[in-house]
Amino acid sequence: MSDALLLTEDRGPVRVITINRPDKLNALNGDTLDALHAAFAAAAAEPSVRVVVLTGAGPKAFVAGADIAEMHALSPVRGRDFSLRGQKMMRAVETMPKPVIAMVNGFALGGGLELAMCCHLRIAADTAKVGQPEINLGLIPGFGGTQRLLRLAGRAATLELCLVGAPIDANRALQLGIVNRVVPAADLDAETMRLATQLAGAAPLALRGILDCVNHGGECAIEEGMAYESAQFGLMFATDDMREGTTAFLERRKPAFAGR
Repeated sequence: MSDALLLTEDRGPVRVITINRPDKLNALNGDTLDALHAAFAAAAAEPSVRVVVLTGAGPKAFVAGADIAEMHALSPVRGRDFSLRGQKMMRAVETMPKPVIAMVNGFALGGGLELAMCCHLRIAADTAKVGQPEINLGLIPGFGGTQRLLRLAGRAATLELCLVGAPIDANRALQLGIVNRVVPAADLDAETMRLATQLAGAAPLALRGILDCVNHGGECAIEEGMAYESAQFGLMFATDDMREGTTAFLERRKPAFAGR
């Protein structure tokens, strides 16, 4: 295994980014946050990449949390800066113009669950466990956990997970809407890549429009969100992909989208 903090592999149009600290259960320290920020910026800028899959190295963890050894020595000011550093990176993932799938292969706790939640879709192994256990350290979630969990699972589930601090299994996370799918651990890679490949074959500009509309609409009044959707809908009519998609439908063939 490489000593690099991240491993990157392109499988056709799908870029797989693996957090590579298995000896630390892929815990997020400052350097890893910065490496992730750079890796997602590179994926966003690379035209050949249409979908990103994010996972963790080793059999035990997606990301087991933030690096407690690093956090232990932080002052209040540096603690706030660390929070903002993580939030900035995760917001960049959330606003990516390409779909990002979290392949949750094990523990996704604390910062790990926060990282998974900023991805657009989450597929979990049936052996995975997720949670926000910061209360057990005398802390609160600092990378957006209280806010994204609230939006995904609602107030009651957010308060229970954050106040009690106990992890839940993948099936309970599915019931709460925290993950999209749960699959047998042995099938996780294949099922995630199947979905990623499907998305990679879709119209890139339409994917981006959907991501933009959901991100924008989730933070505004419905009237503003509907107006934004209409504007994005209209923009699609200026794309070659829209012409290709509608022509292919009428000709009863599979479309070949070029992202133009």
